[in-house]
Amino acid sequence: MSHPPSDRALAELTQALAANAERYDRSGQFPHDNFALLHQYRLLGLTVPSALGGGGADLATARRVVAAVGKGDPSTALILAMQYLQHVRLQEQGRWPEHLRLRVARDAVDNGALINAFRVEPDLGTPTRGGLPATVARRTADGWRLSGRKIYSTGSHGLTWYLVWARSDDSDPLIGGFLVHKDSPGIRIIDDWDHLGMRATCSHEVRFDDVLIPLDHAVNVSPASAPRPELDGEGQLWMSVLLPALYDGVAQAARDWLVQFLLSRTPSNLGAPLASLGRFQEVLGRIDTLLFANRNLLDAAATGQVDARHAGQIKHLVSSNAISAVELAIEAAGNPGLSRRNPLERHYRDVLCSRIHTPQDDVVLGQVGRAALAPAGA
Repeated sequence: MSHPPSDRALAELTQALAANAERYDRSGQFPHDNFALLHQYRLLGLTVPSALGGGGADLATARRVVAAVGKGDPSTALILAMQYLQHVRLQEQGRWPEHLRLRVARDAVDNGALINAFRVEPDLGTPTRGGLPATVARRTADGWRLSGRKIYSTGSHGLTWYLVWARSDDSDPLIGGFLVHKDSPGIRIIDDWDHLGMRATCSHEVRFDDVLIPLDHAVNVSPASAPRPELDGEGQLWMSVLLPALYDGVAQAARDWLVQFLLSRTPSNLGAPLASLGRFQEVLGRIDTLLFANRNLLDAAATGQVDARHAGQIKHLVSSNAISAVELAIEAAGNPGLSRRNPLERHYRDVLCSRIHTPQDDVVLGQVGRAALAPAGA
């Protein structure tokens, strides 16, 4: 592994990204200059193996970077987290053709090329709850002809590579990821992402109309009769550390804003900063205790001290603590905290989006409950 980024470098990166965050939140445009900056820092290939010129980073290093980026601009951090997850997964032996594995990895290192998986569909919703994709790859003499629609396609306008979840038209269909380059004819992005938070992720709808791709671009598929899990335990752990880490970064930014507000706000009837009042000191203590729990849980999980079967619980706990921390900051700040002139309002909208990522709370808690009851024969 190459030398990991220093705390000082990450702090500088957070500050630079934070300077752009309000502008991108308002415009909803893809944060191209943020990713140019990340490429300058050599962070877009962080989880690419060092033998291919990447950083060869482990989960603990990736978690530090995603948290720092999330503290500055969480939309950028979400796209970056997906980049890290995809590059870790594509290095799995026996899945991707060797030449495609090398091409996509080196494209990230050399050119800052981004990749993400497109899975959710208008009718099916999230595939983690079961069902087959409506997106179809037809086998032809020239290659696959891919047609379908994907929604919530995070990073859309900034990606070079799309990993599209689809099924083939075989009698026993192949199901899984089909690799598509952004410049392939027949792709159209519908600019329909207009959400409460995480507004610069460009998670638009992407339509594929008879898009031609080579047959070996069915890079991670398995027959419907013998399905292969989308993520193994290690993959689930990476996802359940990196995604909550970025929202913990949002909560850290909200906490820092509140500290400065309490230190600088001096009501005339008090004659001293709000920071001098015990009730605000207690609120900040509650926030810091929630973030202390997050930091230790994420660090433990990232360094292999938490079993992968608890991945969903990590996501649930860290996300819930992050939301609670920002809500406490809003409550303490009052009206100023909900003003669009202040970043705390944006932090609140962004942190709420942690709830919608897979796995959702009902799935996590249901699985934990069933596991607890299984020995009793339930």
